[in-house]
Amino acid sequence: MGRILSRKRWRGQLVSTEYHYRSRVSSLLRSEVRVVGSLFHWDTCWRTVPFSVPTNSSSAISSRTRPWPKFMNWARMDSCYAAASFKEKQSENKDTDVWNMAEAGGDHELFGLMKQRFLSFKNHKYMKELEHFQALSKAQYPKVIAKYAFRFILLKRLFMVIACADSRVCPSNILGFQPGEAFMIRNIANLVPLMKNGPSECNAALEFAVTTLEVENILVIGHSSCAGIENLMKIQEDVESSFINKWVTNGNVAKLRTKAATAHLSFAQQCRFCEKESINQSLLNMLSYPWIEDKVRSGLLSLHGGYYNFSSCTFEKWTLDFNGCTVNEESSSYAIKEQEFWS
Repeated sequence: MGRILSRKRWRGQLVSTEYHYRSRVSSLLRSEVRVVGSLFHWDTCWRTVPFSVPTNSSSAISSRTRPWPKFMNWARMDSCYAAASFKEKQSENKDTDVWNMAEAGGDHELFGLMKQRFLSFKNHKYMKELEHFQALSKAQYPKVIAKYAFRFILLKRLFMVIACADSRVCPSNILGFQPGEAFMIRNIANLVPLMKNGPSECNAALEFAVTTLEVENILVIGHSSCAGIENLMKIQEDVESSFINKWVTNGNVAKLRTKAATAHLSFAQQCRFCEKESINQSLLNMLSYPWIEDKVRSGLLSLHGGYYNFSSCTFEKWTLDFNGCTVNEESSSYAIKEQEFWS
């Protein structure tokens, strides 16, 4: 038993010694840049090394080269690992340096970070999809393309998205919209005003999307912890109005419905209720525009609601049921269908 154990220890020491020897040889070879500097690149520079490259061919070895020694394989492997590790650390350090520069303060550093992101977008996305982006430079036809490989069906749905301006809620990030897929507008609390309230940036975008781009779907996306909705719920009638207050009053009907339905709940719970109620009110407000109502009635346009909870990272989606809605000056009501919960 003692002999067996001593043999195992001896073999372990031998393996350790061999690995140490290999590492030392690899380091020495890599340090000799003039001799084998080009050895570690996957190109034709292999021939610059005074060794013959191993091949499956049985041809005679040239008199100008020597047989490929085994330790060169070790050097090649170790250098590849080292190069990959160095490249990864270099990339991480570069990103860290950029972030540190941005945190240090100053517009120059912040725009330096934006520059890095832009160049990354250009090199890794734009150049790889050059044909697609060149087509987009001539005209936009916002549509989401869905491919069903097993059924060999290609669906194209023209899309418009109305979302909150909150920096935490980016539809392109959450739902994966790519350039050219969705015509998008963002405002405080993702509100759509009634037509009678006059022109605004929101209804101007709606008109362009529906009448010019002829989108087939409009998706209004709300979200949890919305400061705009919280401001709406806090507004008092006798408070001096601001630009923000004037805008969020477009959701007054949703606020009144929330107060009536959730009087027994806490203020935070009332805000959560109003966040979803305001989405439905925006969908209903869109029917006050004749060119939207006509298309919805004829089935050429569908209105959808979406709610993103970034605390639990869940998404709720539903569609406005036009046949169950009533819109008039005195009162209005809505119905929804095709509800889905993504988690």
